[in-house]
Amino acid sequence: MCGIFGRIAPPDSAEDPNAADAMRDSLRHRGPDAAGAVTSRGVTLGNVRLSIIDLTTASDQPFCDPDGALAVVQNGEIYNYLELREELRALGAQFRTTGDTEVILEAYRAWGPDFVTRLNGMFAIALHDRRTGETWLYRDRLGVKPLYIAEWGGAVFFASEIKALFAAGVPRRVDHSALAAFFALNYVPAPRTAFAGIRHLPPAHRLRLAPGRAPERTCYWDLGAIAPEPGLRGKAAEQAITALLDDATGIRLRADAAFGAFLSGGLDSSSVVGAMRDHIDGPIRTYSMGFADPRFDETAWAKAAAARFATTHTAAEAAPDIAALWPRFIWHTDQPHGDVSFMPTDRLSALAARDVKMVLTGDGGDELFAGYEKYRDVFPAGATEALTPGWAGRYARASGLLGEGAANQLLAGPLAEAWGDADPFLALTAAIEGADHQDPINRVLLADTTQLLPGNNLVKPDRMAMANSLEVRSPYLDYRMAELAFRIPGDEKLAAGETKAILKSAVLPRLGHDLTYRKKQMFTVPVGEWFKTALAGFCREMLLGPRFAARGLFAPEAVGTMIADHAAGRANHTRQIRALISLEIWFRLFIDQDPATLAAATA
Repeated sequence: MCGIFGRIAPPDSAEDPNAADAMRDSLRHRGPDAAGAVTSRGVTLGNVRLSIIDLTTASDQPFCDPDGALAVVQNGEIYNYLELREELRALGAQFRTTGDTEVILEAYRAWGPDFVTRLNGMFAIALHDRRTGETWLYRDRLGVKPLYIAEWGGAVFFASEIKALFAAGVPRRVDHSALAAFFALNYVPAPRTAFAGIRHLPPAHRLRLAPGRAPERTCYWDLGAIAPEPGLRGKAAEQAITALLDDATGIRLRADAAFGAFLSGGLDSSSVVGAMRDHIDGPIRTYSMGFADPRFDETAWAKAAAARFATTHTAAEAAPDIAALWPRFIWHTDQPHGDVSFMPTDRLSALAARDVKMVLTGDGGDELFAGYEKYRDVFPAGATEALTPGWAGRYARASGLLGEGAANQLLAGPLAEAWGDADPFLALTAAIEGADHQDPINRVLLADTTQLLPGNNLVKPDRMAMANSLEVRSPYLDYRMAELAFRIPGDEKLAAGETKAILKSAVLPRLGHDLTYRKKQMFTVPVGEWFKTALAGFCREMLLGPRFAARGLFAPEAVGTMIADHAAGRANHTRQIRALISLEIWFRLFIDQDPATLAAATA
């Protein structure tokens, strides 16, 4: 787990001699163990390293072959590196390290740019081939690891975080169309970012940068191409899930550093810890975060799961003062996000980082196997035959942040114009409609897996764990698990209105009835209640003050009414208020560069 950065430009182009150092320094939280950069003929590749596999300096990056023809940097882990190493050895490769980065270099040497299709991992990779002058950028299939790109000043810059691009001099300009999409979906969908001119390389894509040619982006894996198998039901599906969960967990336990797991007591994290127990005889460290409000607290369930699998469990409780971390969470995500569970994830990561350098998590299970209550709302009792034309667009709008009427009342100025210029729900709607070979349930799950998961839900563990120099790995995000999930018919996942029905049946023998069928609780902060009490003043200062009004993006009366109605209990505007505060903090950090807000974010 690391951070990568770089610049690709013509050999004779001028270069800021301090840019690489500035990019490196902005990413040091992602890799405190080592750092390096190499420059050749206008191309710079850099890395900051968090050492998990091969703790020696031999695997420090950039990793180059002996004659300097190839250089590679990566952020992430290649879980099947041992199998690839043996395959490459049979082809004549010789290895100088025991790490996974060298495997990437040798895989490229053996199989060319398509080597990426052989990788099972989470990664962002940059590889330069001095023989051809080409530089290749890759992002993993499901978008676990980030990779941002900007063309500026005659060069292409890339980095694991947007702030590293700013460190290189890339300008900060607001993209109002991206902000309109944020107020539609509660996150900015890739490839857009909140900054004009900066794009996120989509999951499962690679970018070829060659001298004298325009950048060429191609997709190397398409989850939407997976076809359902009508016969993959019942015991056959359960056995396939269990076998793959065990294998995906086993290869994610490959580490030379201490590791543990996040354990909420929910189905996904508990099943991962249960699979870990089958591979590990000794102690397993687990970590959870609770809340005083019982509606949000899962502490008892986490303790029950820890007892079942005999883990060494550590728990902490989040209080209302956790909201002081709001600038920190926006700083590390670089963009506005309306999901405030980033904050307890930050504290949970800090808790684990005291003892370990890597944790396993249950991320991905909800999107692949229909774990959210919203799916049952759309498909009551698992029924799909009653859907009417236009249902995909209605689903996108119903699950979004603002409906058309609310947007017309709330948005103003360039943000209102951007909302009206294009359908801000288009990314989600198109993802649903594009998978017409799948049943309706799987079409919705596919859209959330390809849009919501990389756009928001995977941003949270990556950024907040890396803010604490901690690596996270999730067996449910194994690409083979994603392919299996979309081979299983959707009505197996919402059978009789039971969320995650087939997954629950698969893990029941391991977890027992109570852990398997407990009521789902979302891992989030009870900030909606705090807006009425401990955070009422904070809410008013952020959204009713002159700085917010001066941006000219929202109707002041509509914002005031929203806050008053929420405080009085006449309506629940928690999601909308969270998004407004996140956007205001984002403006203060990245556009205003307000010293007080920056100090709070980086303390």
